Amino acid sequence: MKKKLYINACRLFSLLTIVTLFVACDAHRDFPDTAMKPCHILCTDGKVLSVSDFKQSEKQAIAVVFHINPDENTEGNGYAVYLWDLEPLAFADSIGVKQNTSADITSLDGFENTFALLDARETSSPLAKKVFDLWRYGQSAYIPSVAQMRLLYHVREQINPIIKMCGGDTLSIEADDCWYWTSTEVNEQQTAKAWLYSMGSGTIHDTPKIQAHKSRAIITLRD
Repeated sequence: MKKKLYINACRLFSLLTIVTLFVACDAHRDFPDTAMKPCHILCTDGKVLSVSDFKQSEKQAIAVVFHINPDENTEGNGYAVYLWDLEPLAFADSIGVKQNTSADITSLDGFENTFALLDARETSSPLAKKVFDLWRYGQSAYIPSVAQMRLLYHVREQINPIIKMCGGDTLSIEADDCWYWTSTEVNEQQTAKAWLYSMGSGTIHDTPKIQAHKSRAIITLRD
């Protein structure tokens, strides 16, 4: 009798274990991972969607997520790059004036740099003015700093297919078309030069600010 009760108890325990596993699996399916990731798509209404969710929606894409901030010490949740290049424009319409960017090639401060370009009184920035025209849909576009362009460079191969899918301009890696303005002036040469960044090689080149080059705006993602 005791042996029979023991066998029945073991069977009941095994059954309960199986049921628990099924419930756990169902719970896992009920709560999918919805965290924002690189290659997700920013829409004009501010919603960030995965590629599969975007394809099933009727939303309009405006940018592609390329970086997620790893900690709370960096402003915002991450960065998204706009789908299209901006036409070649000058960093400044004259030289001989500091435009008060940080000139720090390690700082993620493109937003502050772009505002400094707009706020300069002794010279104007055709580049910054053009970016200002992109400020719509509640998103503030700006020219990335050298450090932000470096983040973009390292994931260009992953996000280019998503940009293309959304009808945007892929980030060029061709030798004669891969240079983009950053918003960072050259330290100790701020009156004359700013940095260009190569999406082909990941290198930077100090360049007279009155030269016209294309640029690619980004935005900071926030809750």
